[in-house]
Amino acid sequence: MKLHELKNVAGAVHRKKRVGCGEGGGHGKTSGRGGKGQTARSGGSIRPGFEGGQMPLYRKLPHRGFNQYNFRTEIAVVNVGALGQLDNAVTDVNAESLAAAGLIRAGETSVKILGDGEITRPLKVTAAKFSASAKAKIEQAGGQAIVA
Repeated sequence: MKLHELKNVAGAVHRKKRVGCGEGGGHGKTSGRGGKGQTARSGGSIRPGFEGGQMPLYRKLPHRGFNQYNFRTEIAVVNVGALGQLDNAVTDVNAESLAAAGLIRAGETSVKILGDGEITRPLKVTAAKFSASAKAKIEQAGGQAIVA
């Protein structure tokens, strides 16, 4: 069987609904839009939560609390095992070199190094944060973990 040989199941394809073509079609006169008013017009829609001018529920209820989402600091995460995949020419590892290698997104400046994986060669790693196991593995391999 090939893609061009596939056929729809019987009843899967419906004909297009033609509105405004006479009462006999079932969608004549108001064309399925009910009576007059805002919703009968083209482009006429009422936003969610609108209650016809009555004070909406979300404005009646008290709003309490605080959300830290807008003030968060996003930290990119890289494992020690991924540092071993960098080119041998790279000895100084920072956010720019990680972005160039494709391990983090370009423009991300805060990086945390985690301890999953192994590292065999000495690297000078500069990052915002290190987990304790990552710092131990980097220093055990003869490298440096510098908090920037």
